[in-house]
Amino acid sequence: MYAAPVQKLIDELGRLPGVGPKSAQRLAFHLLVVPKEEAERLARAITEMKERVAFCSRCFNVSEAPECEFCTDTRRDPQVICVVEEPHDVVAIEKTREFRGRYHVLQGAISPIEGIGPDQLKVRELVARLEPEEITEVILCTNPNIEGEATAMYLGRLLKPLGVKVTRIASGLPVGGDLDYADELTLGRALEGRREVEAP
Repeated sequence: MYAAPVQKLIDELGRLPGVGPKSAQRLAFHLLVVPKEEAERLARAITEMKERVAFCSRCFNVSEAPECEFCTDTRRDPQVICVVEEPHDVVAIEKTREFRGRYHVLQGAISPIEGIGPDQLKVRELVARLEPEEITEVILCTNPNIEGEATAMYLGRLLKPLGVKVTRIASGLPVGGDLDYADELTLGRALEGRREVEAP
């Protein structure tokens, strides 16, 4: 329908999460009309990110170095791990200034509908950290939606028998919401009011 390069860009943009066909088309035509330098700046930013940023070898947060700033910061409590779904959840928690431990990013949540089980997440890597890092508490800070709750329940059952204290952030976050949309005060209170996860 459109010139081949335009259609190719629409197709590629349409593969991005949350971008439907109409949005992809709008974005493609926006990029077509902006000055060439602006489009090139976007292309360079994408290329630079892909070249310079990867995932931390320990916690799987985004990092320019082999280990991220939270894993290498000696001022943080090395025995407490906050487990989150995605790297942007780390940013949301850091904004609260309530947590001074380290993180573990699962890279998703359990979702049978999408074919995502524990094996597709960084669960084995989390368990492998417990003994060598002498972890005393794992805070489950997954999203308060069906997938996040299922993930927290699974991790609670898995970790409790290993002798580590497992807590879950308190309510105060809306059910069905995402952490990165929560304000700092609500998220801070949820962290303060976390509770221990009971094994079934």
